Amino acid sequence: MGLLTNAASRWKRTDWGALFNLYLFFFYFSGVTHILLQFSGATIFVGFRQAVFMSLLWLIPVMLFPRRTRTIAGVIGIVLWAFSLVSLGYFCIYGQEFSQSVMFIIFESNHAESSEFIAHYFVWWMIPVMLAHTAVAIWFWKRIRPLHITFRAACASTLAILVFLFAYPMFKQLVLKKATMELALEKLELSMEPAVPWQMAIGYIHYRKQLANMEALLEQNSKLPPLQNLHDANAGLPATMVLVIGESTNRQRMSLYGYERKTTPALDAMQNELFVFRNVVTPRPYTIEALQQVLTFADQEDPDLYLTKPSLMNMMRQAGYKSFWITNHQTITKRNTMLTNFSKQTDQQFYMNNSRAQNSREYDGNVLNPFQEVLADPAPRKFIVIHLLGTHMKYEFRYPREYDQFRDRTGVPAVLTDQQAKVYNSYDNAVLYNDFVISSLIKILNQKQMNSFLVYLSDHGEDVYDPPSYSILGRNEGKPTLPMYTIPFIVWASEQWKSGHETDFEFALDRPYSSAHFIHTWAGFAGLSFDGFDPGKSLVSTEFKRYPLLVGDPANPASLRELQLEQ
Repeated sequence: MGLLTNAASRWKRTDWGALFNLYLFFFYFSGVTHILLQFSGATIFVGFRQAVFMSLLWLIPVMLFPRRTRTIAGVIGIVLWAFSLVSLGYFCIYGQEFSQSVMFIIFESNHAESSEFIAHYFVWWMIPVMLAHTAVAIWFWKRIRPLHITFRAACASTLAILVFLFAYPMFKQLVLKKATMELALEKLELSMEPAVPWQMAIGYIHYRKQLANMEALLEQNSKLPPLQNLHDANAGLPATMVLVIGESTNRQRMSLYGYERKTTPALDAMQNELFVFRNVVTPRPYTIEALQQVLTFADQEDPDLYLTKPSLMNMMRQAGYKSFWITNHQTITKRNTMLTNFSKQTDQQFYMNNSRAQNSREYDGNVLNPFQEVLADPAPRKFIVIHLLGTHMKYEFRYPREYDQFRDRTGVPAVLTDQQAKVYNSYDNAVLYNDFVISSLIKILNQKQMNSFLVYLSDHGEDVYDPPSYSILGRNEGKPTLPMYTIPFIVWASEQWKSGHETDFEFALDRPYSSAHFIHTWAGFAGLSFDGFDPGKSLVSTEFKRYPLLVGDPANPASLRELQLEQ
């Protein structure tokens, strides 16, 4: 009896060892890149967690057919290996996950641009990396042994894996959260995407879907009539106009606006060269919804005008400017399709952020080189949009290590916990790095000594444990606070521009103004007039009118209310 017990015990230990080796083999192909991502601090933990879970799926066939374990594992392994070469290679070059945004760059570029991207992707030192990756995979495969398990146990384990990976997530979305089937399936796909081969398969499906949505928007935009009776006071004159759109930056956390911490030392130093507008707010605390108004004729009272009237990009093209869009945002994700639609309304685009996850280390310094490249373009009249990640949550991913300057509780509200203080500090560090990026853009433009003009504003603000409550983190349109809406609005003009234009804006710096009317201000800066231009909505016009600073969801007119700048 003792011998039988010992034998059974040995079988049990062998089975667990075999199970572990099988799982390790399957997980390796997804896990190697995610482990590297975690060690490099390039992104958050969610992708790694999902890769751990989804690797369980491949245990099912080897449990059901244990006699063919090595063959089944080998076939599956070859497929996973092939897809993992792409994700590992992309990480080695760019330090990020392969994503549908990468597919957008490759497939939507012309042949020369795609070839250049791929040529940069495959460099000589990738060969030994791939060979080592393959050798490790083969070593794991050779360690595989058949899993000794009864058919009943295999069926039970299979059912448990399928319930854990698919049935429960669908139940959670459909029953507990009352989501639609479309949304539930989308959530399931997103949970699968971090693991190979789903990373490319689902990524490609999402890319095609969002591409179709974007193409429909572009088709609609192409049919819009041009602005009538457009007149350009600067027609024929060389000019470079730059619009820098920030992200999630609350001006109350900028020392340029009086914040006690020196979060904007570079802009502070050049303050005499800037026009710093002190009472500009955003209409919506969300990027897409805000920019649908900032970049078009839509506003809180007519939110759908972006569908029927030309955009700011259309306007500048009609005025004879060659237009460029440089972005550090993701491109062809579901949430960012509208942004990509706006970008495609320009003549040339630079997509600098191809990360799968929003919370990845893609710093806004990415935009500086393409900005210099665009400035060297021979077109005499240029309109340049630069869209930054700014101070978007999670804040610690927005700045490199050398900008981790605020670490202790000096300047942190005493009521905050240590964890809240850490978040508070990371936001200020993100503002500090944003200061470097904005000031660098201005310095680069200044060095060119051209007829140039730059506007920087943020899409919306962010409440990061700000007074008076010291308890709110993020944005919530249903429970608005002032920091969610107060945005920086800064203007810089070259000496050449000042000599030919009216730039004494001191009289307008304290005007209460909503960026929902920004297109009229920009038209005024550019010297454009047309049917529908309203100088009363231009921040710097002598005909300026004080409109209510409406915030809320215009789809629900009852929610609209006037924002009070003093709370």
